[in-house]
Amino acid sequence: MKQIAILGSTGSIGRSTLSIIERYPERFCVASLAAGRNLDAALEQCVRWRPAVLSVATAELADQLAGRLKAAGIIGIELVWGTEGTIQVATLPQVDFVVSAIVGVAGLEATYAAVQASKAVGLANKEAMVAAGEILIREAGLKNVPLLPIDSEHNAIHQCMRGGSREEVRRIWLTASGGPFRTLPLAKFKDITVEQALKHPTWNMGRRITIDSATMLNKGLEIIEACRLFDLPPEEVRVTIHPQSTVHSLVEFVDGSILAQISVTDMRLPILYAMTYPDRIDAGQGSELTFDMTKLGHLDFETPDLDRFPCLRLAYEAARQGGAHCIALNAADEIAVEAFLGGDIHFTDIPGTIEAVLQATPESHPATIQDVLLLDEQARDLSRAWLAGSSLAGTSGMRTG
Repeated sequence: MKQIAILGSTGSIGRSTLSIIERYPERFCVASLAAGRNLDAALEQCVRWRPAVLSVATAELADQLAGRLKAAGIIGIELVWGTEGTIQVATLPQVDFVVSAIVGVAGLEATYAAVQASKAVGLANKEAMVAAGEILIREAGLKNVPLLPIDSEHNAIHQCMRGGSREEVRRIWLTASGGPFRTLPLAKFKDITVEQALKHPTWNMGRRITIDSATMLNKGLEIIEACRLFDLPPEEVRVTIHPQSTVHSLVEFVDGSILAQISVTDMRLPILYAMTYPDRIDAGQGSELTFDMTKLGHLDFETPDLDRFPCLRLAYEAARQGGAHCIALNAADEIAVEAFLGGDIHFTDIPGTIEAVLQATPESHPATIQDVLLLDEQARDLSRAWLAGSSLAGTSGMRTG
């Protein structure tokens, strides 16, 4: 039986992972959880799963949760907090598999610590690979532990690449839904509201990743992640817009053959694949994870318009430069998306902010996780300073309704 640690247990990936554990109790059990700030959800997970260790964001939240657990008569759960607590969750001796699903770089140190502790890691957090991919890949190689992608696109590539060797791969294709603005006239982009940008046509995701999907920066981060996970140069990682979101990605081999991975749009499937790798287990005929081919209809593929989605162009540029530029791409986007969600800038100011920060970022290649975190903070400070000094910031008349 695999004992599972979940970093980001109260988020959508964390909850999906718990639903898989519940469905296969003979295969998986909960060892430890990092729950962040959601005390109500953390309490529910303590009651249901009784982890050996549970981490929350701060000491104050840990004290509050301790009181609520005592009132509920629950004992035997060690409560920890902060970065150190998340690291403890990820490196608990009995843990066999770590699901890394904390949004942003917040879970980076714990993910790295898990690899150092020779834990297999399921990566649902693309930012960790974007910001520190070279370091994580190197350490995973030294420890001989797998880094298994949970992102649906990279999980699909991982599955398809089992059909041939790395030397037989010509290129890979990441599919993108195109988001809610695939056909919107470019002249109307400056008037896009927060509510419009949060209406993803296919997936139900968190706020930042939904905005990133609308700008296609999310696909840009996936380009960098794919380069690092599969040891490919940027020119061998292509993007195609596929509105049906049925084909999750494709691998093209040197003989012209193309393998595609097709499945339901349900994150439980790639999570289950990662947790059981290298095996596959029966999800049950007729289950919600079964894809009905008779409803497939037709498949559309389009070339993305880089004028409509400049974030995609910026991501390719960052991927070619690597190091600090990949860190800056992610950090600047996070700050810009926060400003957009707050109504402070236009939707079209998001790529403008990222481009300005990338241009101001000197070339650098971090050697340690602390170097990564320092460069990340510098890029965030630069992003905030640029927005504060921009004539667009605070004067865009951003509409949210």
